[in-house]
Amino acid sequence: MTTSTDELCLRPATELAALIRSRQLSARELTDACLERIERLDGQVNAVVTLDAEGARAAADAADAALAAGEEVGPLHGLPVAHKDTHATGGMRTTWGSPLADTVPADDELVVARLRAAGTVRIGKTNVPEFAAGSHTFNPLFGVTHNPYRHGLSAGGSSGGAAAALAAGLVPVAEGSDFGGSLRNPAAFCNVVGLRPTPGRVPTWPAAMAWSQLSVQGPMGRTVADVALVLSAIAGPDRRVPISLDDPGAPFAAPLPERLDGLRVAWAPDLGGRVRVDPAVTAVLAESVAVFEELGATVEADCPDLAGADDVFGTLRAWVFDTTFSDLARRHPDRLKESIRWNAALGAELTGADLARAEMAHTALYERVVAFFDRYDVLLAPTTQVLPFPVEAEYPTEIDGEPLADYLAWMRSCTLITPTGCPALSVPGGFTPDGLPVGLQVVAPPRADRRVLEVGHAFEQATRFGERRPPL
Repeated sequence: MTTSTDELCLRPATELAALIRSRQLSARELTDACLERIERLDGQVNAVVTLDAEGARAAADAADAALAAGEEVGPLHGLPVAHKDTHATGGMRTTWGSPLADTVPADDELVVARLRAAGTVRIGKTNVPEFAAGSHTFNPLFGVTHNPYRHGLSAGGSSGGAAAALAAGLVPVAEGSDFGGSLRNPAAFCNVVGLRPTPGRVPTWPAAMAWSQLSVQGPMGRTVADVALVLSAIAGPDRRVPISLDDPGAPFAAPLPERLDGLRVAWAPDLGGRVRVDPAVTAVLAESVAVFEELGATVEADCPDLAGADDVFGTLRAWVFDTTFSDLARRHPDRLKESIRWNAALGAELTGADLARAEMAHTALYERVVAFFDRYDVLLAPTTQVLPFPVEAEYPTEIDGEPLADYLAWMRSCTLITPTGCPALSVPGGFTPDGLPVGLQVVAPPRADRRVLEVGHAFEQATRFGERRPPL
């Protein structure tokens, strides 16, 4: 087909997949276009940190040959992908952003294997913070990822390389993970879409703590329909994962509505007074209320009772960090960033009684949130409390003049949602007057992942914020 490289690389993945399937576009043409754009633009962004151009071209040629032979192909057939560098890729370097974890795994982990089975073409890996800790993407191996909308500002994290690669048109689809906002925060900062699914919707395997429901894996894309398409390929049960949900993934790719008639919406611009939000963020998102009303929804100012969510998240995260990093911190204290050592040390001080209290509070929180969604279909809130900040800062230390206690405090608009078990989608919510992206967080009851996609899609189609591309 005749089109410019830039136009091709910025088209929705749903369109690209259809063009490849109908053989109007070859996987090789698309892969070459993405590789050319990476070579030309990624020096400004630093999103793709490991690149296998030769392997990608060979995989694209194989994808085209499969179509020519009439073979049955997957929903993402021929689409280039760069995997998050915390996800094991068989035969390709995987580092977790740390020299302590730099290795070449023998096998793909489950989410990577599912993307491969769906037909993606592996181009490389995307940048992450050290051990995916914190929501600003920098590490001692590859340096910092810049926001495509403004060089010198953060792309968020920990899926910051993935979000930046999507925004810059380096790849059409990506996957990430989310503990305290690692899919949602970078999506908001980079004006793309990121879904934290219900725990178990996208099974994580292998996993050392497979019963934990705090960290999940999920899809990213430039449109909600693209995210739904990726989810259709990576969702679905796996008997090795004890919390995996039985529903198949394919139905998520069904067409999404553009109206929201009768939808009951709760709007919580500061999550019930629990978070401080930069007024610049609030000013942009306040205009979204009218959009939902025009789409047929009723909107009320309300928020579930999130009492105890901070303690639940903080306690269980510290426990995970102690289990994962304390031994590493003892052996290599000078090679592990201070925020990881701090979080692991908090976990080392926990008692069995602390964990029991957190689990009881977790249960009570879940029950209150489920009851709240008897009255509403979705909750809307800011994805992030701040705008993208300078890359030199590890994390924001204050919001609107209020000092923050630690490296997690600026992420509470996401970390308060994590322990609820709810699916949460970050969708482009608009821009500040000087051109910085702002994300809108759409939250639905546990297991209602399709609902957040429907709501996000209708909002996206009405506003078209996601179509405003960065000035690269």
